[in-house]
Amino acid sequence: MPGASPLLNDCVHLLAALAVAALPTVLTIDDAVRIFRERGFDLLIADAQIAAAEGDATVAAAIANPQLGATVGRSFDYDARACPGCSATAWSVALTDPSALSDLITGKRGLRTDVARSAVTAARRSRDDALRTLSLQVRQAFLDAVLQQAQLGLARELAESTERTRALDQRRLESGAVSEAELARAEVAALQAQQGVDLGEQALIAARLQLAFLLGVREAAPDFAVDSTLFERALPETDLSVEALSAEALEERPDLLADSAQGARAEAALALARRQRIPDVALSAQYAQEGSGQNALQPPTLTFGVQLPLPIFYRQRGEIARAEVAREKLRAQVLSDVRQATAAVDANRRLVQRLRTRMLGRARRVRDLVQVQYEKGAASLLELLDAQRTWALTYAEYLKDVHDFWLSLFRLDAVVGRR
Repeated sequence: MPGASPLLNDCVHLLAALAVAALPTVLTIDDAVRIFRERGFDLLIADAQIAAAEGDATVAAAIANPQLGATVGRSFDYDARACPGCSATAWSVALTDPSALSDLITGKRGLRTDVARSAVTAARRSRDDALRTLSLQVRQAFLDAVLQQAQLGLARELAESTERTRALDQRRLESGAVSEAELARAEVAALQAQQGVDLGEQALIAARLQLAFLLGVREAAPDFAVDSTLFERALPETDLSVEALSAEALEERPDLLADSAQGARAEAALALARRQRIPDVALSAQYAQEGSGQNALQPPTLTFGVQLPLPIFYRQRGEIARAEVAREKLRAQVLSDVRQATAAVDANRRLVQRLRTRMLGRARRVRDLVQVQYEKGAASLLELLDAQRTWALTYAEYLKDVHDFWLSLFRLDAVVGRR
């Protein structure tokens, strides 16, 4: 890119390389977070913003260069030979200090540097906060993909079961054991189950595309599976003390730290705005002559000058008012987030444990028993379909609750600011 900075060129080349990088065949949640940290476009942009803020800090600490000027001219209709030392050529040299010395004496340069350094710190904290929030998005996208993959497996299992039932009823109809109406019900159930498979495949593709996009993939849709063993793990024990978690959040949350950095930047900006009331003094020195001696049009002359604005009409009050900020609203929001996140983890844990220990096993057992009874002619088709539907709904609810538990746990980590 002509005229672009080396940093921008490096970012462009890196993005182009990462866009075609392949994902693992089976993607785990740890892989997803690691790849995001390496390839995430938003994080790369945040890194570029940090570099820009560091450049601004370098500019703020710079001392303005003095300005050197020279002029030359000629007087017409003047006979320089009329007197000794006379000359028709005029020239001058001037040296001007553009308030650099004034900046040092009044401390404005130091205050500008403090403002810029605080901006760098704020940019770094903002990058940490972006990592916090975007990592949660990656984890949520991974959980969504696992959920869709598990629901697709459930839909396929239900489709296979209903297809076996339809085939059994087809044979029974040929032997006169069932009516055509019962076969039609079995066929409708099989078709509905196949519809569920098709919808599940579409949902899984969309979930994988969303996850791949967050991981920096911009080319053709990647072919990968997500590791679903996360849904099979034992639920981890977590300290849900609101007081302890609130204290941790107030200490570790990157957005609070970024707000503190912004507060420090605002205080430095406030001090700078107040210091701007002191006028900038520009110093200058000039040497000029046109000829030499008593008869010269402009004898050799050395002059010194001072120039400063008069702070009469404008006294930086707008900048001072704009620099005063508060952070209590953000602190209150953090404490509210902690309470909501802990409540969600506790509630979702109870739901999952109840389904795992009682409801899920019983619904599966009922489905299996009714399946055997139907095959032996001891149960009706409606009883079988009802048992299958109950099992499918219970298992789907279980998958959603497991998804919600892990998501609430990851949200708690994000709310607290854990890395």
